[in-house]
Amino acid sequence: MQGQGWAPQKNVEIVAPVPPGGTIDKFARSLERALIAGKLVTASMTIVNKPGGGNQIAYAYVSQHAADPHYLLISTTTLLTSHITGASKLTYTDFTPIASMFIDNIAFAVNSASAIRDGKDLVARMRTDPQSMTIGFSPTLGAHHHIISGLFMKAIGASPRDLKPVAFKGSAQALTALLGNHIELVSTGAGNASIHVASGKLRVVGVAAPQRLPGSMSGVPTWREQGIDLVYGSWRTIAAPKGITGEQAEFWANALRKVSETAEWKADLERNYWSE
Repeated sequence: MQGQGWAPQKNVEIVAPVPPGGTIDKFARSLERALIAGKLVTASMTIVNKPGGGNQIAYAYVSQHAADPHYLLISTTTLLTSHITGASKLTYTDFTPIASMFIDNIAFAVNSASAIRDGKDLVARMRTDPQSMTIGFSPTLGAHHHIISGLFMKAIGASPRDLKPVAFKGSAQALTALLGNHIELVSTGAGNASIHVASGKLRVVGVAAPQRLPGSMSGVPTWREQGIDLVYGSWRTIAAPKGITGEQAEFWANALRKVSETAEWKADLERNYWSE
């Protein structure tokens, strides 16, 4: 516990707007583990996966629990982009911001059997025949993976309008489609692709990080190394319902700060190629 003052008095739900698997789900489970292991929360905790609607099902669910601090939402760029594109009436002002936890470094991956061997091959293909290559990502059109795909096209001198995108509910589903050769390219968090890279099933042809990533991804050049001016990551934040008290928001902010200082959390960052 964190001393005197408010603390959760009933079960706390960590709401992930995606199916199990993928960056956001991993984040939810890492967070639950850290909060419990550090005895930062003594009430019970559960992870609730609410996929669908480009994250909007989860956002709507949490927004229905106004002023209740026992709900923590893992929010992403869709909290902004879906409102901008007109896909949702909800936006960041409908929640209480608590903390920004990390940036998810993004990788472009192909099946290991693909004729695309490296970033140079991908650039050539996307410049000459982008409609021949379906790119998959989550969770919806207009979100961060769609944005980076468009930025990639602009950086190579091609038109983002020529992309052939397919949106999945979660990155795990997009990677399954790639592994099954149903699509040709995936934009995903580097940590999601790394296990398949290590097993030899996928090949990452470029990462949008400012420098090379460690471990099994160390052999993958950044886009900048390949002459493409592209650095982009997707932030992951925690929000609570609108209307909680300042004391309740402070409790969660302090708890998350303590989580971020633990060796276990730092190991999770490294393991999943997340950046602070």
